[in-house]
Amino acid sequence: MEALTAAEEAERPHHRPFLIGVSGGTASGKSTVCAKIMELLGQNKVDHRQRKVAIISQDCFYRVLTAEQKGKALKGQYNFDHPGAFDNDLMYKTLKDIVEGKVVQVPTYDFVTHSRLDERITFYPADVVLFEGILVFYPQKVRDMFHMKLFVDTDSDVRLSRRDQEVCRRHHSERRGQHGGHQPHRATHPGYSKRRPVQVAARRR
Repeated sequence: MEALTAAEEAERPHHRPFLIGVSGGTASGKSTVCAKIMELLGQNKVDHRQRKVAIISQDCFYRVLTAEQKGKALKGQYNFDHPGAFDNDLMYKTLKDIVEGKVVQVPTYDFVTHSRLDERITFYPADVVLFEGILVFYPQKVRDMFHMKLFVDTDSDVRLSRRDQEVCRRHHSERRGQHGGHQPHRATHPGYSKRRPVQVAARRR
C-alpha cells in the first residue's frame, strides 16, 4: 500500500482509541499479556495498517545517553529503570496524538549505542491501544490518559528466573555468532536494575 498523501490522510476517519496501560515488574509477562490479547482478538496476523488493536512499548522512549552516561552504562552504573531514563515529554505527546486518532511515528531505540535510529515505526489509528512498560504509570499526566490500567503481578523469584534465562539464552546466541545484529533486550543492558517497581492498582474510569 502506497503512503497516503496529506489530503488523503486528512480525509480518513480518525478513531479515538481506548487506551490501556499495562505495567508490571521486569519479566512479569507484560508483553506476553499484550500479545495474547492481540491473538485472542484475531489481530496478530492482520496488516498493521488495518489492525483494530495496537501495542506500543515504553522501551521506545528511552532517552539518548550522553557520552558520560554511556560510560556509566558500560560500567553497570546507569539505572535504565529510573523514571528519568525515559523521555516522558515525547511519550506524553505521542500518546496524546494517538488518543486524538492521529497517525504517529514512534522512535526506534538502539540498545547498543543508546541512541535513536533513523528508522521509525508508524502506528495507524486503532480501536484499542495497549501501552506497556515498567513505568508507564509513573508520570501522572501519562497515567491519567489511560482508560484502563492493568498490572501484571508476578512473583519476584519467577521474574528473576525468567530474566536470567533470557540473558543466558542471548549470551549463548552471541557466542555462537547467531546474534546477527539484533538489538539486545533491555534486561541484558549493563546497568540494568533488578528493582521491583511500585505497584499501581488497576482501575477503570
